[in-house]
Amino acid sequence: MKAVLKLLVWIHKITALLFVAASVSLIGIAAHTGFAAVLKGFDEETAQTVIEAVGLLAAAVVALQIAQTIIEEEVIRDAQVSAPTRVRRFLSRFYVVVIVALAIEGLVAVFRAIHEDMADLAYGAALVAATALMLAGWGVFVYLNRSAEELEPEAMEQAKSEDAKVEGG
Repeated sequence: MKAVLKLLVWIHKITALLFVAASVSLIGIAAHTGFAAVLKGFDEETAQTVIEAVGLLAAAVVALQIAQTIIEEEVIRDAQVSAPTRVRRFLSRFYVVVIVALAIEGLVAVFRAIHEDMADLAYGAALVAATALMLAGWGVFVYLNRSAEELEPEAMEQAKSEDAKVEGG
């Protein structure tokens, strides 16, 4: 069983590395796209291209944050996600990044629709609305999960000690 766990740690490390590589690639593409657009001049098309580059940067941040979460939760902490505290903390880290990225993508879609094809506005608005629902659902999850945490105060202490491990203390 220990060999399987070691293999899983290595798989998590490789996965995190691939997320970092994807993030760096997206950052490079966004920078190239944005700078190329600005060199063409300052007009509405440039603004739209720069807004799309911001969407790429949002995706890059999501990939980087997922890599960090994988490394911290699965490699450094070697945490088993089972206690309510651990589940809430793990999902919260992930959801914050995803919700911010989806909100940015929704705004990019809305801006694109306004400037290019108003028929696509419904898709951008639906993405923004779905993001708002995700945020509300996450809030309900955190609220309901707090009462479960109060039943297991030792889990919060364990999570805090794991935080010290990540911070190097």
